[in-house]
Amino acid sequence: MDKNKIKITIGILIIIMGVFAFMNRELVKEKGYAHENAQLIVKDGEVEVVLDHEDIKSLGELDFPAILDTSTTDPEEQIYTGVPLKKIIEKAGFSLEDKEMVIVRGIDGYTVAVSRDETIDEENALLAYAVNGKALRPKNQGGSGPYQLIVRKDQFSQRWCKYVVEIEVR
Repeated sequence: MDKNKIKITIGILIIIMGVFAFMNRELVKEKGYAHENAQLIVKDGEVEVVLDHEDIKSLGELDFPAILDTSTTDPEEQIYTGVPLKKIIEKAGFSLEDKEMVIVRGIDGYTVAVSRDETIDEENALLAYAVNGKALRPKNQGGSGPYQLIVRKDQFSQRWCKYVVEIEVR
């Protein structure tokens, strides 16, 4: 390929990236606001409900153990405080009936799929907002919160999701 074709290809790619950034700026702003204000966006199709921290805490706090296992640390049991994912979906007014999965997204773009059956199991898929008695700090403060999805039956913590801002029922 000659140099002009390479320059044209790079130019086209830069324009495409610019268009996508422009199109997504409002979405990024909305999710950033939700993250900074400990809000959670819950979606089913085109319907969105925003829950705040008090809405979530009102569902009944649970303290539960879970083993944090990362690539840089040894497995260690932590005591998390949070609520079952199923209850958050119900609080938003949505049903898991006739659904296949729940998609959980973090502010950093990390996305986790949790099956309907895993979500219905209230001892498996939980949204935590505290660990060992301390509130989860947001990403910009070096934490993993304000919300973190904990999938307790995930042996290696691979489907845990930090910085949760959105839950989508599909």
